[in-house]
Amino acid sequence: MGSHEPDLWSAPVASAAVDADVRIPGSKSITNRALILAALADGPSVVRSPLRARDTLLMASALRSLGVGVEDVDGDWSVTPGELRGPANVDCGLAGTVARFVPPAAVLARGDVEFDGDAQMRERPMGPILDALRTLGGTIDDDGRNALPLTVRGQGKMPGGTVEIDASSSSQFVSALLLAGARYDAGVTIHHVGKPVPSLPHIEMTVGMLRARGVEVDDSDPNTWRVAPGPIKAIDVEVEPDLSNAAPFLAAGLVTGGRVRVLSWPDETSQPGDHLHEIFGLMGAHVRLDSEGLTLRGPESIAGLDLDLHDVGELTPVIAAVATLASEPSYLRGIAHLRGHETDRLAALSTELARLGADIRETDDGLEIRPRPLHGAVFRTYADHRMAHAGAVLGLVVPDLQIENIATTSKTLPDFVGMWTAMLSREAAA
Repeated sequence: MGSHEPDLWSAPVASAAVDADVRIPGSKSITNRALILAALADGPSVVRSPLRARDTLLMASALRSLGVGVEDVDGDWSVTPGELRGPANVDCGLAGTVARFVPPAAVLARGDVEFDGDAQMRERPMGPILDALRTLGGTIDDDGRNALPLTVRGQGKMPGGTVEIDASSSSQFVSALLLAGARYDAGVTIHHVGKPVPSLPHIEMTVGMLRARGVEVDDSDPNTWRVAPGPIKAIDVEVEPDLSNAAPFLAAGLVTGGRVRVLSWPDETSQPGDHLHEIFGLMGAHVRLDSEGLTLRGPESIAGLDLDLHDVGELTPVIAAVATLASEPSYLRGIAHLRGHETDRLAALSTELARLGADIRETDDGLEIRPRPLHGAVFRTYADHRMAHAGAVLGLVVPDLQIENIATTSKTLPDFVGMWTAMLSREAAA
């Protein structure tokens, strides 16, 4: 790709150690779960401080198309459930949460609900959730593709019951059934069979949000979740900051030997991004959580890492970027499932980091990274917001790095470029 391409963003270089306070918008994972639960609840509710980004706007649009009232009220979303109905068309974009969470609700609608999305979303696996919904009594037409586009033929109700599912490629398959399962006639019991489920914190987040709404969930047996049938209570909810989106900003403090504080970091949370605290600590940063937020101070030299990232795979792109700047090799393990994310993240990382001069090798379940000097080049994102984050972090210390399609960050962070530039302008003033 030549430098004449119009969508290349010259990543800014940090002229000194970054010194900034950063406020991260709301969590995509919490916002989209809260919207689904509010749509299926027994009365109106408010989702406060939601993330407003492509993935969450697509979720709000999907629910509106099914007859749910989702109104903007002073930056919050007021949700009024109604009888779900088709015909409806749902645009999933590149949002796995929309493509996977909405069909288990759409089976409760009366009428046909058609789902499609971006070209890359048509490549992402859907088979486990579609097979599970058919087993539980739903009717779905996908011409045998196990992928988008597809049509859910809603009957106005769903028998439910017990289902076996292989969720080893995505925890979203389990969360999707949990979110709607209380509205099924017999509830739902999910038995996971196969390799370990990745990103378990996301399932724990789903279970916690269900229990907060009075739904009975039994997860006492390994790889089994039971949701009793019953109402989902309408509750107002405040959305936490998206801690995974804090990764590039904290990494900025790490790679420049500076200080970054992420404001309003929650004391307790089930978000996978909370593990950045310990992971960046292992890489040499000093990290402290207090009432103001999470403050990271970067080290003089970045340590290598040998870590299983199975439960926090979405953090891998930024961690891999930081690892290329370490003083010793890093081994990132347990992340084979990233091959089925927005793009094949392992292939994308190994290709793009190598383009900058990194010594990186893809393994069966991860990446091996041996540091060596990096140089500028075009860093491609593959329409993946977390790849763009990784490139921006490296651009702080690698001159002449250009990121293709930085706009893809709008998937979960509407003004990433503005926030990044503001962080560096504070650095200049410090």
